[in-house]
Amino acid sequence: MFSKLLIANRGEIACRVIRTAKRLGIRTVAVYSDADVGALHVALADEAIRIGPAPALDSYLVAERIIAAAHSVGADAIHPGYGFLSENADFAEAVEAAGITFVGPSASAIRAMGLKDAAKALMEQSGVPVVPGYHGETQEPDFLAGEAVNIGYPVLIKARAGGGGKGMRRVDSAADFPAALEAARREAEAAFGDGAVLIEKYLTKPRHIEVQVFGDRHGNILHLYERDCSLQRRHQKVIEEAPAPGMTAEVRRAMGEAAVRAAQAIGYVGAGTVEFIADVTDGLWPDQFYFMEMNTRLQVEHPVTEAITGIDLVEWQLRAAAGEALPKRQSEIAIDGWAFEARIYAEDPSRGFLPATGHLTTLSFPEEGVRVDAGVRQGDRITPFYDPLIAKLIVHGSNRSTALARLENALRACRIGGTVTNLDFLARLAAEPDFRAGHPDTGLIDRSIDRLSASPVPNDAALALAAIISTGALQPDGSADPWSSLGHWQIWGDANRNIAIEHLGGRTTVALAARGRDQFAVHTGTAALPVVILHRSADGARAEIAGAQQEFRFLREGEQITLFLNGETYGLRLPDALGAGHSSEVADDAVSAPMPGIVKLIRVRPGDAVEKGQALAVMEAMKMELTLSASRAGVVESVQVSEGEQVTAGAVLVMLQPESAE
Repeated sequence: MFSKLLIANRGEIACRVIRTAKRLGIRTVAVYSDADVGALHVALADEAIRIGPAPALDSYLVAERIIAAAHSVGADAIHPGYGFLSENADFAEAVEAAGITFVGPSASAIRAMGLKDAAKALMEQSGVPVVPGYHGETQEPDFLAGEAVNIGYPVLIKARAGGGGKGMRRVDSAADFPAALEAARREAEAAFGDGAVLIEKYLTKPRHIEVQVFGDRHGNILHLYERDCSLQRRHQKVIEEAPAPGMTAEVRRAMGEAAVRAAQAIGYVGAGTVEFIADVTDGLWPDQFYFMEMNTRLQVEHPVTEAITGIDLVEWQLRAAAGEALPKRQSEIAIDGWAFEARIYAEDPSRGFLPATGHLTTLSFPEEGVRVDAGVRQGDRITPFYDPLIAKLIVHGSNRSTALARLENALRACRIGGTVTNLDFLARLAAEPDFRAGHPDTGLIDRSIDRLSASPVPNDAALALAAIISTGALQPDGSADPWSSLGHWQIWGDANRNIAIEHLGGRTTVALAARGRDQFAVHTGTAALPVVILHRSADGARAEIAGAQQEFRFLREGEQITLFLNGETYGLRLPDALGAGHSSEVADDAVSAPMPGIVKLIRVRPGDAVEKGQALAVMEAMKMELTLSASRAGVVESVQVSEGEQVTAGAVLVMLQPESAE
């Protein structure tokens, strides 16, 4: 076994690898960029080496610096995690050439599966079924458009390199094909340095089912059953589960055998995932699933496989890389219960899942019966430089219904403040009837997106508590004086106040009256609520609201209040009564950057006439491409940025002439 392991990654996967390595007695080395000086993975490792500035292109993607760092500390192995250089064959080759063990498959295996078109051709030769489509070398737009017509719409354009939904576009008609092809190529070039694509038939009711495979250096290859990853948005996984619902023994056997054949075709060593897409129009059948791609690395969702098999996949990776034989045979691996994983992101579902940044002022997760793989701590910052994943929440139960109930309860119990998150979206998704019934498919989220992504509008109880919080009355206080809990309130006359609260539903003025120590009468405009504060904690309280007791927590930062109540997270604002007032909405005349990023494309020039919804500019931020459109028809007055320019959040990119000037 290795004596010292360098992890060529960051965030939760680096932390995950470090924990297993330490359990095995292996010393660990972290690498970090300037943005990650105080990161959790740096704190957990035995040693840490700086490898460059914040942008990944200047740090985590510079192979030479990572290999030099390994040499400088005497590391005898490098674990690539996932993302970054994990599926870079040149990196794997360079690591081995430097006399260091690469914890992963051979460079030749990575290359064989790295380009989707070549991989599909190899799979066809190996007897693995593939999705109908075009996987050839010719890349002229007119030719590809013709192939799309031959395949039949809808089709899916896919980057032949990489994954994670980058360079992928669904196209429903020939008229939409040219723009979709251009966008997919541009995104693929930016993400993988390869703009080539393939065209596949888009299955109208598909499920994404993948099989975990494992190989050693002695020729042994087996599978650890399947995961269902059908719950996706923008082709990125949201909630994963193992095993797959509705799976029959016949289909499981067929998929497992196909996955093993795929791994055998390239002499695979280590952890890999063979991804299939199944047409479930008439249910799951052994002749209705197709090879999509093989990920030659550890998957983000590997914990659900660990949960149902009891196997530490990182430990197996390290043992296989060290030359040990797989510790079990196929017949010795069984499925125990059911597991789910939910990916918690700093992103705003109500704004198209726009990635978010922020300072994690509050970060707590349920502890009992829940596994949390996180790469951040309370007090850390989510920066614009990397994927905004906060944590993965994993639950296990004896059956699917038990595990799913635990997932929903655990999501409702999470508390994250300082940035917008997808927690409410995930909890609603876990309760979605089709999903609860065991009928996931890749279109489920899109069909219910408006309801799933809507931010919660505060109810009367939430408004009442926000009004009380605004007074400072919930600060822990041992005094029996009823006025001491009223903070800055006057100490003469009636203890009454009208408090304006802004929220997603608009603006509500709440009438608040103190009725003695910890007793309040609250009028929200739609209800009169008696509120009694029963107990305070450092960041919350237990209150009796209209005769019902409720526990809540809150975070106040200036005018902003984040309230955690009954599994919902409410964002509220207390406008300054003495201020001039302002609107959080951007003026219609200005098209602004919603977050820090790089301007990839400007589609208009001054003087151009534009229609409402017309694309004006394209940005890249947090590994995602954002198209910014006109909020109204008009004429472009000015373009205030250049292509390739780095901009801050709120920066004006394009100005339209005032409507009166048109």
